[in-house]
Amino acid sequence: MPIAFKEWAVTVRALAEGEQLVTLRKGGIRESGKHFRLEHDRFFLYPTFDHQRGDLVRASHQPELRRALEEGVWPDGECPEDSIWFDGGIDQPDRVRIRAWAEVAGHFAIDDPRCVDALSPYYVWTPDYAEKRLAWKRRHPLHVLLLRTYRIPRPVTVKVKDEYLGCRSWLELQRDLPFEGTPVLSDDEFERASEEICAIVGGRELALA
Repeated sequence: MPIAFKEWAVTVRALAEGEQLVTLRKGGIRESGKHFRLEHDRFFLYPTFDHQRGDLVRASHQPELRRALEEGVWPDGECPEDSIWFDGGIDQPDRVRIRAWAEVAGHFAIDDPRCVDALSPYYVWTPDYAEKRLAWKRRHPLHVLLLRTYRIPRPVTVKVKDEYLGCRSWLELQRDLPFEGTPVLSDDEFERASEEICAIVGGRELALA
């Protein structure tokens, strides 16, 4: 079954538009030991609205919160736009759209807030929120995943199942999906950005778990 990586819908949208190149992880409540493990090096991007908070997205990217509603298929018409500001996120719709997949181009561990701040051009969250991800379970490093993202030719609608809910990183989707499509950045653009990101994180690159 295809593997998907779960992220906020606005983050998935940013990855699929080439506006975000990294994601940062410590672990989810429903993951083993509450620690993140990079178990796959290629996966589809699954949008979630659970726990997504508009105030934790940087001001320059907040207009994208409304566009990110298009990642869901809402019953009885569109989700009310003012709900994007609800504390705790929006209830997950019955179905979501899968429009992109990613491959891991780099996997690093950091524990320096200065690195988190320096990476801010490559994610759409507020720097304060990104630093809170680092601060949670301080004894453990923050995982930085450098992602090369591809848009599939046509979005695929996936039914939201109970086992997809909750704070987890990895899902097994119950339908076929194509690992095909167009990279969201050209080779030259991605190479330049990758060099900048690798210079920021430095240190030893981690292997697949």
